[in-house]
Order: sequence, then C-alpha cells, then structure tokens
Amino acid sequence: MTPPMSPVPGAVEVLPELDVFPPERQRRWTVLLRLLLLIPQYIALFVVGIAVVVALVVAWFGALALGRLPAWCADFFAWYVVWVTQVDSYASLLVDTYPPFGSPNAYPVSVELAPGGPLNRAAVVFRLILYLPTYFMLGFLSFGWGVLAFLFWLAVLILGRTPRPVYEATAAIVRYRMRANAYLMMLTPAYPKRLFGDREPALPRSSTRPLLLSSAGRALLIAIIVLGVLAQFGQQVTSYRTAPPGDEYGYYHALGSYHALGSRSASESGDRLIAVPISLVWGGAAPPSIP
Repeated sequence: MTPPMSPVPGAVEVLPELDVFPPERQRRWTVLLRLLLLIPQYIALFVVGIAVVVALVVAWFGALALGRLPAWCADFFAWYVVWVTQVDSYASLLVDTYPPFGSPNAYPVSVELAPGGPLNRAAVVFRLILYLPTYFMLGFLSFGWGVLAFLFWLAVLILGRTPRPVYEATAAIVRYRMRANAYLMMLTPAYPKRLFGDREPALPRSSTRPLLLSSAGRALLIAIIVLGVLAQFGQQVTSYRTAPPGDEYGYYHALGSYHALGSRSASESGDRLIAVPISLVWGGAAPPSIP
C-alpha cells in the first residue's frame, strides 16, 4: 500500500502508538456476557458519534484554512479515538477491565497521539480518496475477524485467557484501526501502516509496543484477511444470484455494496459498534465483535 503525499515541510510523521497491558487471566463470566456488558458503551458511542460527524465537517474546513486542526477539534477527536480504541480492545477480548466512559488514563489500554501538528492541505482535500485503500483493508479485517469471532470467543471462554496468536493478530488489527481513525480524523499526517507489526528493535513499553508478531500470529492475521476477502466476495455473489430476474437494482446494489464495505458488510458481519452516523466517519473500519 503506497503512502500518500508527503506532509508539509518540517512536519514529522509520528505514527500513533497503542499500549495494551493484558491480564494473565480473563474472568469467564465477563467473556460470556461481553456483548451485553458493552451495550451502554455502544449507545454512548452512537450518541457522541453524531457530534463527531458534525465536528469532522467543521474540522475539515478549519484544517484547510489553518493548515492544522483547530485545537478544540484535535482535543475532541483525540479523546474520542482513545475511547473507541479502549472499547474496541475490550470487545475484541484483549483486556478484561471494563472500559470507562470518556477514556480516562487509568485503563490498561492507552493511545499516544500528537494531535494539532501541521497538515498538508492537499492531503486534507483528498483525505477520503487517500483513505480508500485503508478503508477496504479495514473492511476485510473486520469481516474476516467476524468469521472467526465465535471460535476466538469460545477459546477464551474455555481457557480463561486469549491464546497468543489470537492476541497478536487482534492487537495488530486494533492498532491498525486506531491509526486509520487518527489519520481520517486528521490527528496525524502519518498514513496507517505496519499492520504486520514492527520490525525495528525497541525498548519494550507494553505488549504492543513494539508489536512483534510470531509466525503463528502472522499466519492467523493473513488467514483473517483472506477469509475477509472470500466472505465479502461470497456475500456479493449470493446477493447477485438471489436478486429477482431482470432486477437491475439488485445487480447494481450487489456491486455497489461491495464497494461500500461500511454499510451492509459491517452490519451483516456483526460489527455492532459503529452505527449509521459513526459509519460516516469510520466506514468499513467498524471494530470486530463477539457473537
């Protein structure tokens, strides 16, 4: 995936970082009832997400005029991205601690952002176009993770912990999604990258920093992507074949929904966190969920 145009001179591309401190064991009753426990979070994220969509439109014009995000937009978006990432990590079985409302610091999942820096105005103008490759990748990741979600959930329920390959692959997806959200919301000029983990050695700060995938974790991540592509393609083929004879709308709808991964695919693959208003921001970047 080719990164987009370079930022303004002097701007430093700093990738947002994710720190996750997983528990040694997960409480089985919270694993069993994970989705029910998250319903209040989903409702709150939906309501606040409406404000995020409105603020994003205002922020886009502000970034064009100023060459950077307005300070209040940067603070609001950074707060929201941290909150969404914490809920995403809990829903994805990375941690067992219930996420607080409003993303305070005392939580085993934290995000390091540097919002408010200089932005390339051309990259701001074409943000959605530049985001398209990531949009499709996130759709495949969410769909593929959803295909295997029940198996992941069952394994954690039986073992009382997240198997290491599942943890690594899921953490890679959560981090990639967080970076995609930060880029789309203009919190960073750095294009989302390093889905398959970090390569350069670094002093460990958490289980995901640096994020080093084992052979099993990398193989599982590849399998998730492949399953996502196949499942998405299969869904569109089924949609086309089941359309009434001569129904051109069904034909074009099947093709159109393939390119709109955030509408039908997100809802039908069990991505319950991002509803209609929020999907305008994240599109196919809806987080995985547990069946």
